[in-house]
Amino acid sequence: MARYRGAVCRLCRREGAKLFLKGDRCYKPSCPIEKRGTQPPGQHGNSMRRGKALQGYGLQLREKQKVKRIYFVLEGQFRNYFERAARMKGITGENLLSLLERRLDNAVYRAGFSTSRRQARQLVNHGHVEVNGRKVDIPSFQVKPGDTVGVKESSRKNAHIEGAWQTAGGRGRPAWIAPADGEMSARVVTTPARGDIDRSINEQLIVELYSK
Repeated sequence: MARYRGAVCRLCRREGAKLFLKGDRCYKPSCPIEKRGTQPPGQHGNSMRRGKALQGYGLQLREKQKVKRIYFVLEGQFRNYFERAARMKGITGENLLSLLERRLDNAVYRAGFSTSRRQARQLVNHGHVEVNGRKVDIPSFQVKPGDTVGVKESSRKNAHIEGAWQTAGGRGRPAWIAPADGEMSARVVTTPARGDIDRSINEQLIVELYSK
């Protein structure tokens, strides 16, 4: 399957904000956003910021690109999520974010088994993750309230997983997922609420973009 293989720090600089794509490095002074500010990557980065402020379509497009990059999904996948959200009851934008949050790779990241969504996707793909005691290796698998997400017993001594789990409390967990009884496992307590999701996202801009 096609996927982005370039430098992820460039994506943060292009969006002018931390997207937390690089795990622990995003919390350190070595983060490019800390060192270089929000200047876009490339030799013409400075000139890109001197132009007119984004309006209308440009603003909507940048918001869509930002959310795609946060959750590491491709255009076709993102469009499918939007169409599914539009068919659901409730507010389309909030439905969209809830569907993205309930992806298994995101749940693994939110639970604290990895320090980034990119790393979480790799853990899922490599078969380190179980849902309700059964191995699931599909990153887009949708978790639901009552599900228990855990690390396979044979993978619990993995240095990356162990290190992420031990520092998860410091990074914080959203209210919809919490540590469960048992070693290296977390329980999906409820459906993600809007308050549990990145407040810098303006989902209404995405709805306006796809509604044209």
